[in-house]
Amino acid sequence: MVVFTRRRALQASLAALPRFASAKASQEVVVGAAANLTSVFQVIGPAFERETGIHPVFSYASTAQIAQQIEERAPIDLFAAADTEHSQELERKGLLAAGSRAVYATGILALWIPPSARAAVHGIGDLAKPEVRIVAAAKPELAPYGLAAVEALQHSGLWEVVKPKMVYASNVSMVQQYGSTGNADAVFTAMSLVRNEPGKVLEVDPKLHHRLDQELGITSYAANKVSAVRFRQFLLTGNGRDILAKSGYRLPR
Repeated sequence: MVVFTRRRALQASLAALPRFASAKASQEVVVGAAANLTSVFQVIGPAFERETGIHPVFSYASTAQIAQQIEERAPIDLFAAADTEHSQELERKGLLAAGSRAVYATGILALWIPPSARAAVHGIGDLAKPEVRIVAAAKPELAPYGLAAVEALQHSGLWEVVKPKMVYASNVSMVQQYGSTGNADAVFTAMSLVRNEPGKVLEVDPKLHHRLDQELGITSYAANKVSAVRFRQFLLTGNGRDILAKSGYRLPR
């Protein structure tokens, strides 16, 4: 009877201990990342894990889509957006931890002319050529780079001519496939995604569109808050900053 009672007490003590799965989860960080970060985070992720032992899990989509997921309390610890507006709105709603927002990079809008293009394009003005039949971009209502593309065309006086040629995808990573598959003559996307692609890559004059400041923030309900803080530091002041600078982004001063 005494042995049985002691055994029950031991079992109760063990049951009260944190489970191994919980300990493992604390060594992860779930990052909701704008699609333009797909290439650079493939480099940053392993570098961060080597340095910290924390495994980053990335979920890519348009900035608007990730913001919506956070509003629905998706299991995201850190939001890496392609603009500042969505993170500001989430903080206003109490969904980002106060003081965690910060600009980690400024994006560069690129015009990619894939090798399969049917016309020579040397600048944005050439998109008006009749030989340029399809121009691809991300949906401006979802993706900051898509909005920047529309702004650039409008400020160049090209919008009315190019508008009928436009096709859209839900994010810049997906829109790149239009060029890769030969289904677009020109693609507006992030420099970070196409800087090493075959064909011609042109930087769009940043004066033609809003500044592509990209902001991050830690969700107020983050399950892995300590890991999220480490990842934030890695991007803002650690080796992640150098990787961003080498991967098609400008850095905040």
